[in-house]
Amino acid sequence: MFIDKYNLGRKALVEMPLSKTFFVKNAKGKVRASWRFWRWFSVIAIHLIFFLSFAVDIQILEGTLNASRFLGFHMIDPFTTLEVFAAEHHMGVNLIIGTATIVVIYLLIGGRTYCGWVCPYSLLADIAESLHHTLIRKNIINKRPYSKLYSNKIKYAFWVLFLALAAGTGYIVFESINVVGLLSRAIVYGWSVALLWVLVVFIFDVFVSSRAWCTYICPVGTTYSLIGWASATKVEWNDNCDHCMACSGVCPEPHILELTKAKYAKGREEKGVKSEHIISGDCTMCGRCIDVCHSDALGYNFRLTDLL
Repeated sequence: MFIDKYNLGRKALVEMPLSKTFFVKNAKGKVRASWRFWRWFSVIAIHLIFFLSFAVDIQILEGTLNASRFLGFHMIDPFTTLEVFAAEHHMGVNLIIGTATIVVIYLLIGGRTYCGWVCPYSLLADIAESLHHTLIRKNIINKRPYSKLYSNKIKYAFWVLFLALAAGTGYIVFESINVVGLLSRAIVYGWSVALLWVLVVFIFDVFVSSRAWCTYICPVGTTYSLIGWASATKVEWNDNCDHCMACSGVCPEPHILELTKAKYAKGREEKGVKSEHIISGDCTMCGRCIDVCHSDALGYNFRLTDLL
């Protein structure tokens, strides 16, 4: 089972069952692992190393996604650092070093690469999306009443709100409902009743609005999106594009693919524009757009190589 993007229409590509999306046939007819396969591999491998570092004390990647040590080097989630500073009004040396390390890494590989390639909820969000389409095909449910609830910019209001709560209470309030942190801690240290909240978020994604937590609420992803605007790695579009919009149909943040719409083609032709980067920091670098693009108009690009 694989994605045959050169012989399927947009609807089939967008609604394809999850199990068929881990391999893709390339232009030469060869089947290879899709970017989704490698993304799932990355998330599972990272959390397996977290688990083994704790369970059998291999001491490679210790801690959780909030704060960890990789071979002894501190790594701290940037939003966690902002919460701690807001609550306690100071930052320790290790906190500063760990945060700076993470910021530099994601400036190179893409800010919300964290959301696509590290965050464990991203896998559940994929499952929720596939389950939604499966239930529709079986005539069990109708399409979500709100495919999108509000402007994605509402996430900045939540970002400010959670920092204000930390400053006002002296506690990192957000961590009590942080889906990423709850999953990360459960994987490493074991199940807790808090996972019921993760289940609520998952059900909301299936029946009400696609990836609502990731798009509208999660300040962790919002922080990485701010880093992503300036990151060196981007998805690059080229003029092979025939504007079928299959990419937009599978993208977790479809607004970032506005540049693929046909209405911009004439202006580019007049200016001689052959390629553009998807600049938005909201891009999770998940590669789904690349996997379904039958004109091979999308791909990853490390912009610093352009300077060499």
